[in-house]
Amino acid sequence: MDDMIFSSATEIAQAVRDKKVSAVEVVESHLRRIGAVNPKLNAVVQLCAERALSEAADADAGLADGRPTGPLHGVPMTLKDSLDTEGVVTTGGTQGRAGFVPSEDATVTARLRDAGAILLGKTNTPELTLAGETDNLIYGRTENPYKQDRIPGGSSGGAASIIAAGGSPLDMGSDTGGSIRLPAHFCGIAGLKPNSGRVPRTGHIVPYGMGAVDALTQNGPLARFVEDLALTLPIIAGPDWRDPAIVPAPLGDPADVKIDGLRIAMHTDNSLKTPTTEIQEAVRAAARALEDFGAVVEETRPEALEMIPDISPTLNGGDGRAWVTRLLERAGTTEMSPFLKNRFATIDPVSSGEFTAALEDLDLYRSRMLGFMRDYDAILCPAAAIPACEHGGSWLDENQWSFTYCGAYNMTGWPGAVVRGGTSPDGLPIGVQVVTRPWREDVALAVAARLESALGGWEKPEL
Repeated sequence: MDDMIFSSATEIAQAVRDKKVSAVEVVESHLRRIGAVNPKLNAVVQLCAERALSEAADADAGLADGRPTGPLHGVPMTLKDSLDTEGVVTTGGTQGRAGFVPSEDATVTARLRDAGAILLGKTNTPELTLAGETDNLIYGRTENPYKQDRIPGGSSGGAASIIAAGGSPLDMGSDTGGSIRLPAHFCGIAGLKPNSGRVPRTGHIVPYGMGAVDALTQNGPLARFVEDLALTLPIIAGPDWRDPAIVPAPLGDPADVKIDGLRIAMHTDNSLKTPTTEIQEAVRAAARALEDFGAVVEETRPEALEMIPDISPTLNGGDGRAWVTRLLERAGTTEMSPFLKNRFATIDPVSSGEFTAALEDLDLYRSRMLGFMRDYDAILCPAAAIPACEHGGSWLDENQWSFTYCGAYNMTGWPGAVVRGGTSPDGLPIGVQVVTRPWREDVALAVAARLESALGGWEKPEL
C-alpha cells in the first residue's frame, strides 16, 4: 500500500475510482510518509490529519453511493502556506499572520477541493513568498530531500521538498520570479507557471491588484509527474470574477500537440550568468531528445534577455519596495525576516520619471521577446545556472543573475514548465525549462512530458 505514495495523482485518482484502494488508505499512507520524512525536511508546517481522514471517509462513502466529486476524488494534496485555507492557519511566512485562520479558501484551494482533493497540510514558504530560500521566523527553514544541507528553492520550497520525498503527490505553488520552476529544478520534480491571466490569485498572500508588479505573480501546480500538471491546470484555470486580470482564454489539450515539426529555440547561456557544465549538457540532451521526436531545434536566444539587468531591479524595488511594505502592514507584521530586511537595504527608490521609464523599457522588452517568438513554438533553456546551493544568504549575492532564466518569463507573462533532465556530480537534480508562446500551456506540457519520458524525470531521494 505504501508504494502508492510514489504514484502520480492521476494514478491515485484512477485507483480510488476503480475501488482498488480507498481514499482513507491513500491518506493514511501519505500521513505516515510525512511523519517519517518531515522531521528531516521541515516541509509541512501545518498538518490536518484528523480533517483529512474525515474527508477521505466521506469520499469513500460518496463513491460507494455513486457520487464521485471530480477528477481529484480522494487524491491527497498539500498546499503552500501562502494560499488561504478555510479553518487552517495560513501565515504566508510572515509573523503578523502567525495565528491567522482564514474564513474562506483561496480560489485555487476551493477549486481543488471541489474537484475532490483532500488537504493533508500546509507547506513552508519564505516571508511573503519573496525569497529563493524557504526560511521564515515562524517555522524556520526547509531542507532539500536530496541533500539536507542544500536549499529546496523558494518560494515553493516546502511544496517541492515534500512532493519529491513522497509525502504529497500534488501542491500549488506561486511564481513571481521563478518560485514554482526553481523549486522544481532544485528538487527534481515537475512544475508549471501558467500564462499571466490564466489562474486567479484571490486568497494568495501576494494577491491581485499589485500595480506595476501585478502581472509577475502566477499560481500553478507542482507534482512529481507532468501528467498531474496537465490534470490540474483545467481545474484551477479561468475567471473567478474577483481577480480582474484573469482572462477566459481557451485552454488547449497537451494530448493534441504534435512534437513532430515544432520549432524550438534552444540556448544554454542567457549571457547574464553561464550555467554549470552539467546544466548545459542537460539542456543539450533535452534538445537531442526533442529532435529524435521530430522537433526542429535551433541554437539561438532572444537578444532582449540582455535588457533584464536594466529593468528588473527598478521594477521590483524602484519604489523603495513600498509595495512590500504595504503587504507587511496588511499582515500586521512588525518584525521582518533577515532576508527581507536585506532586500530593503539593497535597493534605493528612484524618481517617478525613472520608474515610468523602466515600465516603458519593460513594454519594449516584451515586444522584442514577442518578435523573437514569431519564428518559434517554444524555447528550451536552463531553469537556473546552478543546482541547489547551500543554505544561507551569501548564495544570492554570489549568484545574482543565476535565476534570470526563470524571471525572464515572469516579465513576459508566458507559460513555462520545468522537468528533471539530469543530475549534478554531487547527486542533485537538474531541471530543464520549456517556455512557450502566450497562452500555450498545452505545448509546454506536451514538450515537458516527452522530455520526462526520454530523460527519466523524477527520481526517488534516499531519505
